[in-house]
Amino acid sequence: MQLIRPEITDLIWRAREVIWAGLVVALGLWLLILGGYLLVPLGLIVGGVGLVLAVTAFRRMRFEQDVAAPGIVELDEAQVGYLGPELGGFLSLHELVELRILSLRGRRLWRLKQADGQALLIPVDAKGAERLYDAFAGLPGMDTAALVAALAPSTLPSAAALTLAAETRVIWRRAGKGVVAGG
Repeated sequence: MQLIRPEITDLIWRAREVIWAGLVVALGLWLLILGGYLLVPLGLIVGGVGLVLAVTAFRRMRFEQDVAAPGIVELDEAQVGYLGPELGGFLSLHELVELRILSLRGRRLWRLKQADGQALLIPVDAKGAERLYDAFAGLPGMDTAALVAALAPSTLPSAAALTLAAETRVIWRRAGKGVVAGG
């Protein structure tokens, strides 16, 4: 007999980083309440660090999806790979120039594009896709709030429209000098 419902234990497991960050914030507040010339600044620092950790952990938690797509995502240093039954490949994060999210036939996919034109499609609900948050957050100029907001449900009007229409949204582009026309 289980004392806690499985849904609650799953939620606690998914929110474990947020809970730990909340405990760090609570420690900072406790030090702040104790007072004194040493403990007040220390409490502010610990509480501030805990708050930053909590925001990052909450965004990472919202980024995580239930596994429903075939295949597995690999992340090794600065290389992203997707090994699927029909699609797959590897891309370097240093060579990445564009990140999009596609909604195609009811399935959402990350589209990573390299400078040489190679593209990699990764389902957002593939196994290991939650690790992409940290990889994408490290891209220069990435807005992590926009990254998490990209996983919000589609704005298409009906489920029938999802099977017929494709929706794409650019999340990030590498800043560059642009195209230079030759003479």
